[in-house]
Amino acid sequence: MNWNLIFKLSLFGLFMAFATVYFIPSLIEPFCWLAIFIACAYIIARALSSGYFLHGLAVGIVNSVWITAAHILLLDTYLPLHPREAAMMEKMPASIGPKVAMLITGPFIGVISGLILGLFAVIASKIIRKQVA
Repeated sequence: MNWNLIFKLSLFGLFMAFATVYFIPSLIEPFCWLAIFIACAYIIARALSSGYFLHGLAVGIVNSVWITAAHILLLDTYLPLHPREAAMMEKMPASIGPKVAMLITGPFIGVISGLILGLFAVIASKIIRKQVA
């Protein structure tokens, strides 16, 4: 595993962690992630000769650490700007506060996004290898 590459690519997640708190609304966020996933998949495919899927998965998991931490630490700023997420938090049982809910759901979202990024990286590797050959 190329942890240096994983860390560098996860900096997109660190950027998005703060960007989603302060200025990227929920409706635009998926399009930003799509662009980031395509860029990361391309970089993974170009930089490595194998292990594309696992590297994509690892980047997704590390991204979720950045995002979960930022959203928990900046919860009072995040929730007023994200009413849909705030409404979901209110539906949670009273014993589970919003920070705990984020702490629980963050890793699951990280794994799911990592699976998607891993798939993108495998597909990108097939495209790039065909162009080189």
